[in-house]
Amino acid sequence: MFTGIVQGVGQIIDIIDHDKLRTYKVKLPDELNHTLKIGASIANDGCCLTVTGFEQDWVSFDIMQETLALTTLGAKKINDYVNIERSAKYGDEIGGHVMSGHISCVATITDIQKTATNCQMTLAMPAQFMKYVLYKGFIGVDGASLTVGDIQQNCFNLHLIPETLAITTLDSKKIGDHVNIEIDSQTQAIVDTVERVLAART
Repeated sequence: MFTGIVQGVGQIIDIIDHDKLRTYKVKLPDELNHTLKIGASIANDGCCLTVTGFEQDWVSFDIMQETLALTTLGAKKINDYVNIERSAKYGDEIGGHVMSGHISCVATITDIQKTATNCQMTLAMPAQFMKYVLYKGFIGVDGASLTVGDIQQNCFNLHLIPETLAITTLDSKKIGDHVNIEIDSQTQAIVDTVERVLAART
């Protein structure tokens, strides 16, 4: 389980491709290296990955072909950066919202408007997922728990404060870039349940 509060940014320092599997190594910030264990879960751009090895300042993950195809991780290159969050522990503060690290889809950045104190980012998402995107609701974007702004057809806005831009990779994003999306599980459960109930009545 994750909270959507990005704890740091990691740099990809090595990529090794195998048959239907990719291993990559990420250099972690020093403060995230403590108590690492094989089998631990760490979110990379919102995608829950399992630690397969580690040394003093790096950690390795194995990524299956399906994950590479359905998330932005398949397009990552050496020296790219990813948002990092260690898995939550019992008793931790949930500063964002509960997230599983299971990516729902990939969205495309269609517009970015920046001022000195604000960044408005517009994302376009596959139409079948838009019913789960609600004004002022939660959504996970590259592992960051964010609040949905205005919604237009298959697009929605995000308003990013300077702190979010400073501690995540979102400040480096450009129009046309892709981001991982995790739909809020509670919202999805409610919408799907209501649809089933209404369908059963017709």
